[in-house]
Amino acid sequence: MRAEEIVAGSADEVVVATIDGVRLIVFNRPDARNALSRAMRRRFAALLAEASEDPLVGCVVVTGAHGAFTAGSDIRESRAQPGPMVRPHPGEALRACARPVIAAIDGPCVTGGLEVALSCSFAIASDRSTFADTHAKIGILPAWGQSALLPRAIGVARARQMMMTGAFVDAATALAWGLVNEVTAPEALLPRALDLGRAIAGCDRRSIDWQMRLIADHQGAPLAEALAAEAAAVVRWRAGETHYAPAPGGAMNGHQRTE
Repeated sequence: MRAEEIVAGSADEVVVATIDGVRLIVFNRPDARNALSRAMRRRFAALLAEASEDPLVGCVVVTGAHGAFTAGSDIRESRAQPGPMVRPHPGEALRACARPVIAAIDGPCVTGGLEVALSCSFAIASDRSTFADTHAKIGILPAWGQSALLPRAIGVARARQMMMTGAFVDAATALAWGLVNEVTAPEALLPRALDLGRAIAGCDRRSIDWQMRLIADHQGAPLAEALAAEAAAVVRWRAGETHYAPAPGGAMNGHQRTE
C-alpha cells in the first residue's frame, strides 16, 4: 500500500482513513510539495484533536503522498497574505495529541516539515527521503519547535550544522543521527508504519499514555528526577488513577518536552 492509493480520486488536501485502529492523515497537495496552507493547518489540528477523543483510534500515522512528506508552511501564501499564525500550529497540535503519532516520511522533509516530523512520537522514512532545515536560507525563524526539538533529537552540533547551512542530509544519515528510527524501501514505508501503529493500538492504552507522558515530562531531566517521577506515577497507577498528571515542577506538552 502506498499513500497514493489512500488519496486516489480525492480532491481533499488532507485525506483521512482509519485502518485497524490506526488513523492515517495524508497530505495531498502535489502541486506544492504538500506545503501546508492555513486551511490545511487548521484541518490538521482539528483531525489530531478528533483522534485524541476517538476511542477507536489507538495510534496516528502522518504521511505525505506524491513523493513528498511536506515542505512545511506555505511560504508563498504567508508572504502574499500576511496574517497571524494559525494556532494551534502543527507542532503544538502534534505535541498535544493524546495518541502516539508516527511520521512516515517519503521524499523531502524540509523546514516546517522537519518540525512536523520532530513533533511526532517518532519517525520512519523511505530510503529516498531527504531532510533539511532551510529557515536561514529563506530568511525566517522556526516557529513550530525546531530550535528546541532538533538539538534534542540529533545533538546540538549536528542541529547547528543543519540549521546554519540549510544543507540536505539523506535517509542513511538521518538514521545514523537518530532523526528517524528506521529506513525502508518506498513501497514498504506505509505498510511498516501501519504495522507499528497496529502494535501500538493493540497495547494497553492507559499504559501507553502514562509511559509517553513520563518520557515527555522528564526528557533531559537528571536521572534521579526521572526515576522519582516514575516511582510517583506507579503509586498513582496502583491507586487506580485514570489520568496521568505531571509531577510537581514538571513540564509536559504532549509527547515532547519543549522547554
